[in-house]
Amino acid sequence: MKVLSIALNTFRENLRDKLLYNLLIFALLMIGSSILISKLTLGDFDRLMIDIGLASINFFGVLIAIFIGIGLVSKEIDKKTIYTIVSKPVARYQFLLGKYLGLTMTLFVNTTVMVIGLVLVLSARNIPVDMLLFKAVALIFVEFMVITAVAMLFSTFTSTTLSAIFTLAVFVIGHLTPDLKTFGEKMDEVGRMMMDGLYYVLPNLERFNLKGQVIHHLEIANADLALIILYGLTYTAFVLFTAGVIFQRRDFR
Repeated sequence: MKVLSIALNTFRENLRDKLLYNLLIFALLMIGSSILISKLTLGDFDRLMIDIGLASINFFGVLIAIFIGIGLVSKEIDKKTIYTIVSKPVARYQFLLGKYLGLTMTLFVNTTVMVIGLVLVLSARNIPVDMLLFKAVALIFVEFMVITAVAMLFSTFTSTTLSAIFTLAVFVIGHLTPDLKTFGEKMDEVGRMMMDGLYYVLPNLERFNLKGQVIHHLEIANADLALIILYGLTYTAFVLFTAGVIFQRRDFR
């Protein structure tokens, strides 16, 4: 009950954040501009519109997850309201989990709005919308959950600026994870061990990328989809647990 109350309060606070609406408007404009871009492009513009639409949802959703996620904890510390919170009968892990769920709810609403915008644009161009598109969006949302957890982890022990830098680095490297092993094989033993360590520690965000399958109409099995979702949820739970342990040990006195 305490977690739900914190989550709902965080959700309401996020809805009042101007950054949220600015990013959402830019995302919808990018999705809508795909119509104009398609008219200026020779070739299969249907695929281009879908690619731009999914890329816009992914990019702006990640920005929301990072720049609002890093402030969930650091904002409370900067405003000194954390002292009031930790003095109440609310466990620190409940506070973190509530904050996380609140932002997840915000991301779900924003993702839904962006998907509706994409579907309307595709319908306006008489482009068929199949279930594979929604599967791709579902995995994009799981990626948001992972990135939000990572942003919250960094915000529990470092500054807002460093949290943003570290989270962006995880996002970029996470999409290059499949190449880490290949790159490590060309290095010496120490370098190979470092690359292998990054490969296993950092999230493999390319697992959540189905844009290619959607564009080329390559269906993904439900079992594979379930395994990818399970991977994302498991990684998220591990990161949140680590964040809870770190936050529990912080001294706010």
